[in-house]
Amino acid sequence: MTVEKEISGCAGSSLDDFLTEEGILEEVVGLATKRVIAWQLEEIRKRQRLSKAQVAKRMNTSRTQVDRLFDPENPKVQLDTVARAAQVMGVRMKIEFEDA
Repeated sequence: MTVEKEISGCAGSSLDDFLTEEGILEEVVGLATKRVIAWQLEEIRKRQRLSKAQVAKRMNTSRTQVDRLFDPENPKVQLDTVARAAQVMGVRMKIEFEDA
């Protein structure tokens, strides 16, 4: 995830450069990625008219675990949990990497 916006007063600098200098780039990218994952899963869940309890039952896990998965502010999520949620909702998970 790269942000190309210039920071006001710092001509030529990118937001990525600023966040790197502040030492928080990885944290910000991680949280943004988790927010996107949570949003996408929530949209799928709503489209399929599934409750979180139904998703939890299909995943054979607790409602609390599903709440954490769907919480955009909680950056702690494991890929196997995301993959299992995708599987029980009948969608395919795709992870993509790009050059920095």
